[in-house]
Amino acid sequence: LALSEYSKYSRGQELESFEEEKYGVKYASDCEVCKVLATEFEAKLSESARSHDVIETGYSHTKEKKKTKYVTSELRLIETMDGICDRILEYNIHKERKDSTRFAKGQSETFATLEGLVAKGVKVDIGIPHELWDKPSAEVTQLKTQCETMIERHEEDIEDWYFNLQDKYTFTEYVCEKKALKGEGSCLMEKVKIKPKKKSKSKTKSKG
Repeated sequence: LALSEYSKYSRGQELESFEEEKYGVKYASDCEVCKVLATEFEAKLSESARSHDVIETGYSHTKEKKKTKYVTSELRLIETMDGICDRILEYNIHKERKDSTRFAKGQSETFATLEGLVAKGVKVDIGIPHELWDKPSAEVTQLKTQCETMIERHEEDIEDWYFNLQDKYTFTEYVCEKKALKGEGSCLMEKVKIKPKKKSKSKTKSKG
């Protein structure tokens, strides 16, 4: 079984390197997957952080229903997890960036430049119809699948963090660094490098 799993993994690696070499497709690493998952999980969790709702649970007519604050409830976790990986389809691949920041929302510099050329009437042929430029790329749709797989694999770790360890660790520190990546999370600290703006040279006219 172990050999079979290894051969499947090897074939997957070969296919991935073939697609990258032939089509320029480079799928996300585990580190990139967990980084994006953490970003979206924390963002979705923060959307309900200020809720003051109280949930009543219990089915007995004789016993008093148990009251739980929504912000610490299992319901909030379930609602946060629901469709979390679908949010990844809002991402684009920014091929001008070579590290994990290549996965980000917003239009990439490359496509922004190409759109500018199209707007000027220039015929641009990149092998993809213009109406598909805004559709999720192969890397992004695969990233969504990888996200779903990672959640299945680490569901217990996510629950453990949510119910017991939020005060001690961030989602990234516990679920990604300690559990999913086991210390191999070098990409987690990578941030988008802001390019310095070019200073326009002001020409001074000399009085004759």
